[in-house]
Amino acid sequence: MDWQNFYAGPVSSGFMGVAGLLLVLVVLWTLVWKGMALWKAAKEGSKGWFVVLLLVNTLGILEILYLYVFSKKSGQSVEAPRL
Repeated sequence: MDWQNFYAGPVSSGFMGVAGLLLVLVVLWTLVWKGMALWKAAKEGSKGWFVVLLLVNTLGILEILYLYVFSKKSGQSVEAPRL
């Protein structure tokens, strides 16, 4: 048996190298967005959002939505509630 080519086939080392690089890029993408969203949620005191963002992995989609749709805009003043 030719042990050097035993594992060669549809999943060769070239494919695994590309898959590994893609995995690293996806992890970095997710970490950047998750870090920014968690930072903003903690800064705003959004405990519920912080927990959800920490536990749910959506490849950055939920984090991007939080940053640009659900969180307060930078420099936006918050009015005191009327009593």
